[in-house]
Amino acid sequence: MSTIEGLRDKLEKAIRYAILTKKPWKYKQSVELIVAFRGINVKGQPEFRFRDPVTLPKGLGKEVKVCVVADGTMASRALEAGAYKVIGRDELSKMDKKSAKKVAQECDWVLVRADLMGLAGRILGPALGPRGKAPIPVPPNADIATYIKQFKNTTRLFSRDQPFVACKIGTEDMDPKDLAENAITVLTHIENKIKRPLLQFSKIYVKTTSGPAIEVI
Repeated sequence: MSTIEGLRDKLEKAIRYAILTKKPWKYKQSVELIVAFRGINVKGQPEFRFRDPVTLPKGLGKEVKVCVVADGTMASRALEAGAYKVIGRDELSKMDKKSAKKVAQECDWVLVRADLMGLAGRILGPALGPRGKAPIPVPPNADIATYIKQFKNTTRLFSRDQPFVACKIGTEDMDPKDLAENAITVLTHIENKIKRPLLQFSKIYVKTTSGPAIEVI
């Protein structure tokens, strides 16, 4: 058993406590995972910078808005597969900054047919980049329905120049066992990326949107 796998019970316990101590807001709150690194210079160690998608085995517990930039068959199949929005080449080329900002605000993920990446990067990139929502290229012959299904269950690990990384792992109404399973998946991804034992130089926390950070110990 890996050291991360051995955290499962502690993660579940911390998640239960985080949900119990949340403030009673009217809307469904997210549950977040935070990993704080100790003794790490993020600027000098690029492996500790994250803009990583991680597909969660138990999903996010809420609607995830996946938008697709494509034409023709891929566009029609994206609509059939439940894409929140489909943007064709003509519509994309006519977008102004305000329209691009609206896409960045509305869409959790933007999947772009590979041959349109240059155009999407130029028009949507300035709005998506600062939000950590860089467009995801999709091969022209890919099954877009599979991509949409995957990204509806995908969270985003995002960090800047601070020595920590955080992401959402679900919502407060999910089973804590499922939330712990999602957390294990994220922690394993982080450890595989940095290529060193995560627990030796980090602290792990969970929290709800309104609640305090609870250390996993």
